[in-house]
Amino acid sequence: MDLLHTLFFFVIAIGILISFHEFGHFWIARKTGVKVLRFSVGFGKVLWARQKSPDDTEYVLSAIPLGGYVKMVDEREGPVKPEDLPFAFNRQPLWARTAIVAAGPVFNLMLAIALFWGVLVLGETGLKPVLGEVKQGSLAAAAGFVEGEEILSVNDKATKTWTEAMSTLITAAMDGEQNIKVRVKNIADEQNERIISLTDDDSQNSEKLYNRLGFKPWSPKLKPIINEVLPEGSALAAGLKKDDLIISADGTPITDWIQWVDYVKKRPDIAINLVIDRQGMQLTLPITPKSVQSGEEAEGKIGASVLMPEGLMKSMTVEYSLPPLEAIPVAFTTTYDYSVVTLRMMGKMLIGKASVKNLSGPISIAQIAGESASMGLVYFLKFMGLVSVSLGILNLLPIPVLDGGHLLFFGIEAVKGSPVSEKIQIFFQQIGMALLLLLMVTAMVVDVQRLFD
Repeated sequence: MDLLHTLFFFVIAIGILISFHEFGHFWIARKTGVKVLRFSVGFGKVLWARQKSPDDTEYVLSAIPLGGYVKMVDEREGPVKPEDLPFAFNRQPLWARTAIVAAGPVFNLMLAIALFWGVLVLGETGLKPVLGEVKQGSLAAAAGFVEGEEILSVNDKATKTWTEAMSTLITAAMDGEQNIKVRVKNIADEQNERIISLTDDDSQNSEKLYNRLGFKPWSPKLKPIINEVLPEGSALAAGLKKDDLIISADGTPITDWIQWVDYVKKRPDIAINLVIDRQGMQLTLPITPKSVQSGEEAEGKIGASVLMPEGLMKSMTVEYSLPPLEAIPVAFTTTYDYSVVTLRMMGKMLIGKASVKNLSGPISIAQIAGESASMGLVYFLKFMGLVSVSLGILNLLPIPVLDGGHLLFFGIEAVKGSPVSEKIQIFFQQIGMALLLLLMVTAMVVDVQRLFD
């Protein structure tokens, strides 16, 4: 079921984003007088087709829903009827061809703005950016951060949630910032400014950077009291009930829930002798955690949740949203910021100043699609916005076979006054295809390595 869930939302996301990209080409082509023969959502076998007349555009749904394509009248792609020659793409003025090709990535960026706007208006509910234990020897410890401090802003950008604070920090670091300014407030509401000092090596890999930062979200110490007992779990089989307080395990005193969870994780399929308090009476219960595979290792789980004090979760979370009009400029700024970061990251990887491990291939994107969809509509929209920015920027790169490569040829045509010869275009398109395949293979290798890390 998890695999089907992941694949379903991956197909939905990629299908929408690439189809919107192709719709940009289609719409501008129609507006500039180019005849469009077919607009297809998906590839492969045609499942459904509709065409008003032989002279109209054929609208198609195909079997492989990972994108789409627009087929225009073009003498370079086959014979064209004499009456259609004025409507052929290759016979249009330079400005029209440029607009048609640029429309795809531009529509992706426009879609990203709309998606980020939707996220801002619908609002996010997230964990407050309050620091837990600061890891010794970390960048956070060196900067003087203290447990219990709340992050208010990063480089003067307000950070309302933990995810936003960490994302802004990582983005600033990967963008080459050497000194990141972080404003915090302590329990007494006193504000201070901390400076995180980075080196070039710190911005090589986002995952390693996060570990180097040493930040952890604050979490309360909860008493080891059982709340919900799940069906078919070890807790139910052992006879644990709601409100049972765990006193000790194998003679080791258990004082908080995290300690108990860690104790259980290390003992898959190993019997534990529990002492619990049930309504003032002490009972001894044997329990054997079930073995559950987590990555390359097995972990113990008992199938029970902790009793959360009333109002605690609400005090740890924050809701953030903007009115529709106020959200418009913020959505534009968000899209611009992500676009700049994406470009700079690509540039760093090209010159070797950032690791290729920052690449995400189809496996990673599918996993994130499934995870974000599980978290709710807002998180899925945000994920789609980020991928839409990446698609838009990637397609604008001056690599032949991509839209940016065609725009490069148009730029040369504008300077020299005549089109680049078809022979030269084909030669560089072959090089571009090889580079694109290399990028795809690299991303796939990185994805597979992540699965085994």
